[in-house]
Amino acid sequence: MLETFTALLFAHCLADFVLQTGWIVENKRRLLVLLLHIAIVWATAAAALGTVTALPLVYLAVAHLVIDATKTYGRFEGVGAFLLDQAAHIATLIVIAVLYPALWTSGPWAAQTSLPALMALLSGLIFAVTAGMYAIGLLMQPYGFLFRSSGLKNGGRLIGIMERGLIFLFILQGQATAVGLLIAAKSILRFGTASKDQRSAEYVIIGTLASFGWAILIAYATRGLLGLLPALEIRTLIS
Repeated sequence: MLETFTALLFAHCLADFVLQTGWIVENKRRLLVLLLHIAIVWATAAAALGTVTALPLVYLAVAHLVIDATKTYGRFEGVGAFLLDQAAHIATLIVIAVLYPALWTSGPWAAQTSLPALMALLSGLIFAVTAGMYAIGLLMQPYGFLFRSSGLKNGGRLIGIMERGLIFLFILQGQATAVGLLIAAKSILRFGTASKDQRSAEYVIIGTLASFGWAILIAYATRGLLGLLPALEIRTLIS
């Protein structure tokens, strides 16, 4: 069951955060564009499981369509809508994995015993870095008009991507103390900006804590999932 869930989770990460372009997001209210996204969801799940005829993939696609249509046409926006959307998708993956646990073992990739662990690792990295970028961006969106940065274009976003990636790697390597050093280093580097006024300080603190918290949560969740799966051959590098 865990292997099936992990494969579906990896497919979900690819479909929602790697292959879903900005153009798809902006035009998702158009039915054909929404259906294109659902086709990508089905294709990634089929590739991850190594099967194209399994009926559960149809259930997955339909469930994804209902969830995305509800969010899109209901015009639910903001970080709360994003988190509920992802929770609904993951709940769908769990239900399918519970009802159809043999999807992985009956597929052509079953002999590759270390593949689920690799999928779990990549899923965690995508969730920590890319999904975190969207989540933190939506969280900070209401305050963006109050705070205008004079720094590099998209500089803050790039910093967030790198810091979440580093935190993810540190925790998987068992180097949680390095996260504290990273927090200290960022605090020193951001001191000049944050000390200008209270509004800037609060904006930086909220964004930093949210970014670090997201990465830490996803990293420990990934470690937990990896601990339940057959070992990855390179796992000695991250244990």
